[in-house]
Amino acid sequence: MRIQVELTDALQDYIADVSPNEPDVLRELRKRTDELPLRLMQISPEQGQFLNVLVRALGVRRAIEVGVFTGYSLISTALALPEGGTIVGCDDNPEWTSIAMEFCERAGVTDKVDMRVGDAVATLTELVASGSAETYDFVFIDADKQNYETYFELALTLLRTGGLIVVDNVLWHGAVIDDSAQDEETTALRAFNLRFTDDKRLDLSLLPFADGLTFAVKR
Repeated sequence: MRIQVELTDALQDYIADVSPNEPDVLRELRKRTDELPLRLMQISPEQGQFLNVLVRALGVRRAIEVGVFTGYSLISTALALPEGGTIVGCDDNPEWTSIAMEFCERAGVTDKVDMRVGDAVATLTELVASGSAETYDFVFIDADKQNYETYFELALTLLRTGGLIVVDNVLWHGAVIDDSAQDEETTALRAFNLRFTDDKRLDLSLLPFADGLTFAVKR
């Protein structure tokens, strides 16, 4: 028997009330991002807190984020990294990454962030070519869905054994089970979700948290 709690507005408010206080700099970043046309791309405070706790629990020192947007998840991760830890941010939008770096400075994590503005596939490929294969602990993927499989394969190459990849939006607001939804993003996510189900290189789990998160540990 499956037990699924319906996340009503009242329950969401309760979760917010009992969750740790959101850092002021991240609250201000959310307000700044709310002014943008694509503001719905920003993750929730609860998801940011989850990433922060996860990175701390895993003892991550070297991380990659594919799809930075205005930096909420990037800063949440960077704040959890130890002294000397680094996160490579990959995004092709100079406006968004400029906001991200402004708030990285305000959060005091600029020294931990290596922002790469440009095509993320090219950036990840360059990291592999530079000898960085199997040296990263953690990768968070939250970018254009059509390239998820490519990002994932490159991330797997860059990840050490025992490292973790987290992929966001894999349920796509439920569209992945809606046969009438045949747009490129939805069909790409359906293909991605099936592609790695039985991959012997991974231990994988899909959780119905936020908009769906896939967790993949490299064997």
